[in-house]
Amino acid sequence: MARARVSMQELIRRRRRAGFVGRREELRLFRANFELPPDDDRHRFLFHVHGPAGVGKTSLVREMAQLARDRGALVAYVDEGAIGVPEVLAEAAAHFAQQGRALKRLERALATHRQRSHEAAAAAVREPGPDTPSAGSAAAARAGVVGLGMVPVVGALAGAVDADRLALGADRLRARFRSQEDARLVLEPERALTPVFLEELAEAADTAPWLVLFFDTYERTAPFLDHWLPDVMTTDRYGGLPAHTVVVTAGQRPLDPVHWEGAADFAADLPLRPFTESEARELLTAKGVTEEPVVAEVLRLTGRLPVLVSTLAESGPAAPADVGDPSATAVERFLKWEQDPARRAAALSCALPRRLDEEVVRAATGEAGAIDPAELYAWLRTMPFVRTDRTGAARYHGVVRAPMLRLRRHAAPALWSAVHTRLAGLYERRRRALEEEIRGEPGRPWMHAEWRAVCVEELYHLLCAGPRAALPGVLRAGVDACRADTAVARAWAGVVADAAEDTGAEHLRAWSDACRAALADERTGALAVLELLLSRPGLDEAGRVAAYNAHGLRLFHLGRLREALDSHGRAVALDPADPWGHHGLAVTHRALGAYETALRHLDAAEEAAPGAEWVARDRGETYRRMGRPEEALPWLDRAHALHPREPLTLGSRGQAKFTLGRAREALADLDRAIGLWPDYAWALTRRARVRQSLGDTAGALADLDRAEELDPDAAGIRGERGDVLRFTGRHEEAVAEYERALALDPGYAWAWGSRALSLEALGRTDEALASLDEALRTDPGYTWAREQRERILRHPESSVP
Repeated sequence: MARARVSMQELIRRRRRAGFVGRREELRLFRANFELPPDDDRHRFLFHVHGPAGVGKTSLVREMAQLARDRGALVAYVDEGAIGVPEVLAEAAAHFAQQGRALKRLERALATHRQRSHEAAAAAVREPGPDTPSAGSAAAARAGVVGLGMVPVVGALAGAVDADRLALGADRLRARFRSQEDARLVLEPERALTPVFLEELAEAADTAPWLVLFFDTYERTAPFLDHWLPDVMTTDRYGGLPAHTVVVTAGQRPLDPVHWEGAADFAADLPLRPFTESEARELLTAKGVTEEPVVAEVLRLTGRLPVLVSTLAESGPAAPADVGDPSATAVERFLKWEQDPARRAAALSCALPRRLDEEVVRAATGEAGAIDPAELYAWLRTMPFVRTDRTGAARYHGVVRAPMLRLRRHAAPALWSAVHTRLAGLYERRRRALEEEIRGEPGRPWMHAEWRAVCVEELYHLLCAGPRAALPGVLRAGVDACRADTAVARAWAGVVADAAEDTGAEHLRAWSDACRAALADERTGALAVLELLLSRPGLDEAGRVAAYNAHGLRLFHLGRLREALDSHGRAVALDPADPWGHHGLAVTHRALGAYETALRHLDAAEEAAPGAEWVARDRGETYRRMGRPEEALPWLDRAHALHPREPLTLGSRGQAKFTLGRAREALADLDRAIGLWPDYAWALTRRARVRQSLGDTAGALADLDRAEELDPDAAGIRGERGDVLRFTGRHEEAVAEYERALALDPGYAWAWGSRALSLEALGRTDEALASLDEALRTDPGYTWAREQRERILRHPESSVP
């Protein structure tokens, strides 16, 4: 029989596990915890591993994870690659799925979160200009503000604007098309996603004796996890966490007592220190280093720091003179036992990138490198100071990489700059290639994780090659990162922090410290960074215009529309011809119901960007929201002529035609929109209404089924299904659908009103009146509901067919 194939990665993992020594007491405590039931006061729900870099935290965490798996536990592992709670949950779901326990509801919710985030970003942050992207990437962009009235887009702005609109009483039908859950998914994803996660964990807990969640490199993720994880573990804010869940965090610092007050009642603190002498000797013996003079020299020079003991042991020193000083040139000295000087030099150059793959190795060593990059990369991956991260990329251990960087920067500054410049060029090429790939997708590039990962590496290498020369461009990139959200801004700020550390540039360190402090608040962090960027020199005038517009956008997302007007106004004051500033003013005024003012700003935008499709599309959209579909159509026709394959324009135009009674033409537009964008949930919902009006009940219900697959938590889709059933006389079923919608969104005023009509048709007049009362309580300006209530009171014996 053929042997099952084993990957290189698995062999490396096995080899490293086999070589694991020490930390017996920590492992004993962790193992013994599984013998104690959760209701035993001695049981610990949290283990916090902490200690300086190089002390072996990640190695211990991996050993603990394997120990947990050996006990039958479902295990999830998250490290600094996660930049926010959604990414943490996505990583956990992926790890559980690999162990045969898919968290399907969470995966669907995460997919909806990503879709809504992309749509919201595209809808509100698309900068107008001549380089209009294709249908997908602009699908929501030219809608401007979303979620108001019958706007054919969904997303974060719906929630931000709806709250303000409700306060003004300007849009009583706002709940018709999108639930408040969409707003939470984008603006406060942890509130929407965490309860789903905990429900899934509760079900998973029935199939496994333990659930163990690992959070490695906690010093990097603490800025957002310290606001979330204690709540998950100690409060009922998100629901219950299964009692046989164990959490393991590992970072350089002890737990912050401000966020983890009282943790001693349920947590075990595991401070890691350098190896004891016996542990270090055990490791050296396992590596074949047994001569006492050599052992003594290794112990002296390494301070028994595990990664350095391992590194020097791998070199096979035969005499004390063979042991180099690890504090300065650990790897360089280690490599002197390599006969090939090119390999030694290449290993030093490969310390400069933060991540390694074959192409990166080629760029780091130069095109004319003496060693094949594939061979060199494979060799580096066998070194004890190189480990693989969650993405599969290899990287040097920080304790070894740091002195190598200092050596290269001080001893060969020209080579330092040249290598970083080559690496920046490689990542620039990758970034541009990805931009072509994602051009047809919604959202700005910063919202795409793969693009973002490449971009931050490019920025890092630019800063390392020339800290002062690159800073203005990096700050400008920070503006775009902040337009996305706080988690994305945090990824950008991490680049500035790493470059500050690796270059020793104090001006970068000052920026890094300030940005980290500003990003402490998950909800307003990106806004605070933009304010920081605007308060300091560093941005040119164009950058300040962009920053003011991004600031306005963030305020818009937070529902602070009046302040958003001020920010966009500052952008226009700096550059009266800035089309994005006028766009921001237009959509914000439109959200406030100031349609004429919005149109004036669209006039100014037309002057700044003559012939731009987005101007025609936004003007048509504004007229449609004003209840003037006959004036909207010529502008939507013009936008369609400029970009015939734009589904959003087709959807909007279809709705305008339907309002004018041109149902067949509306159906044709909606058919084309859905053909271009099959996941266009709003258009499917609108087409269902058109089909129902044309007598195609089966087609209408099929559209709503598909829309619900795309957005299972949308109350509006269930409300539309209730309407289809009501119009066909299936009132019992209609009431059930309305109630499903209201369970998702109790503030869905339109569903309360429509439910009343079916209840009246069933002869349940008192319930119908109560339903209308609830509609008016939810939205006092709901004139239609008031009229229906008065009608029923005047003619209580009548019924609606």
